[in-house]
Amino acid sequence: MPDLKYYLALNFIPDIGPVTSGRLLAAFGSAENIFHAPVQELRQVEDVGEKRAGRIAGFNQWDVVRQEIEKAKKNNVRLIAGNNPAYPEALKRIHGAPPVLYVKGELKEADKYAVAIVGSRTATEYGAQMAEKISRTLASSGLTVVSGMARGIDSVSHTAALRARGRTIAVLGSGLDMPYPPENRGLMSAIASSGAVVSEFPFGTKPEKENFPRRNRIISGLSLGVVVIEATLDSGSLITASYALEQNREVFSVPGNVTSGGSRGTNDLIKKGAKLIESAEEVIEDLGPQIKGVLRERKISSHKPLPALTGDEKALYDSLGDAPKHIDSIIREMNMPTARALSVLLSLELKGVVRQMQGKRFSLN
Repeated sequence: MPDLKYYLALNFIPDIGPVTSGRLLAAFGSAENIFHAPVQELRQVEDVGEKRAGRIAGFNQWDVVRQEIEKAKKNNVRLIAGNNPAYPEALKRIHGAPPVLYVKGELKEADKYAVAIVGSRTATEYGAQMAEKISRTLASSGLTVVSGMARGIDSVSHTAALRARGRTIAVLGSGLDMPYPPENRGLMSAIASSGAVVSEFPFGTKPEKENFPRRNRIISGLSLGVVVIEATLDSGSLITASYALEQNREVFSVPGNVTSGGSRGTNDLIKKGAKLIESAEEVIEDLGPQIKGVLRERKISSHKPLPALTGDEKALYDSLGDAPKHIDSIIREMNMPTARALSVLLSLELKGVVRQMQGKRFSLN
């Protein structure tokens, strides 16, 4: 798109965030027009002022913009500007929509039928089981599962969607070349191969704390509703729920143990009016009018033959049983490097034969 470089330039100017970018685009009609506008016209836009207008008019980092485009091509990342028809329509309509999306993988038209699942990074076994069950059912029903690829509930939700051979989208709070947490690089690759990994941040952006609330508005913005599973009262998941309400999305909450601090946030959401759910079917029923015609019948078989396994996969599979086993024990028994063991275990998870539980414990599924 001819306007892409101008959208990227907006992303590189200090103190010009998504909200200000949106006001500038509304005022001047296109990103290119913004950079050709006189300073006196720029500063008339709400909250732009003299300094910001000067930064726009004096922008001279076009080499940086060109290098970003080249880097995207080299890394097989698609840059989708706000005026591109491929930009998700639902996200385009939110307050403070990102000027540019960095996409690894592919966004599809069907992804407009999406549900977000978010929750604790330190999920309990109950929370992980609920996330796995809800995500698997949503994905196998034809809905896209959106989450943030963080540890805990997010990772379980993405993995369950992949195991159901459904679509899932991960939204990062960093550049696509700096995924967080680092141990989820394998999961990121798996998501990109059959879904999409998305970020609004330029290459090289570290996973700084302040990036994640911004990330959360995209998670809810891409979704018809948000399911919260385990959250403390100060959890970032509640920020996602708050954005969902602002964006006129549905908010669902899975109730938790009333004596657990890790469930106070979810239980408080229910007190404040979030819809209490115990299954994915309740989410599907509630969203019924919006997803009519896209649902597919889930085929559930009681007999699951073992898929084809590599040598390492078969060896690891044979070492596991129904009782959860910690990663340290697996590594000692198998005499296998940690990185290799985690990679093989992820592959087994995606094939649906191994389940991961809290504390890096694994068992047969």
